Amino acid sequence: MMEEFQRQIANGFIIERVNLYEATIAKAAAFKKHLETDISLGYKIIIIDMSNCNSLDSAFIGVMVVTLKQLMRLGGTIKIVKPGMFSKSLLNLTGTIEIFELFDSLDSAITSITYTSKQRCEINTTGLDQLALAH
Repeated sequence: MMEEFQRQIANGFIIERVNLYEATIAKAAAFKKHLETDISLGYKIIIIDMSNCNSLDSAFIGVMVVTLKQLMRLGGTIKIVKPGMFSKSLLNLTGTIEIFELFDSLDSAITSITYTSKQRCEINTTGLDQLALAH
């Protein structure tokens, strides 16, 4: 059986693949723990691949928002590979979408990561003002 959350360590960032048909409150706490582990390992850039996900609820989105805030304070970010049924997902309907960097594929998310000479990630801070409102 496939694991619900698969961690893949890449060059300076981490990929979290969510293998849930529905990402709901039932799995939100476990996912939060998973992301906290990534941060404690020193990763500041997390790509969350939700392409296997058909839907997600507000609790699951909340975990990602809280983690994004935490990472932004550390100079990092979250990049999301869009859920399968993205246009119908709550992430789109709530406007939460503007906070996250969204990608159609894992490849495009990886390509978007650029490093400065100090090996620090450059992040797009558009939507930062909405963070306080979003949660």
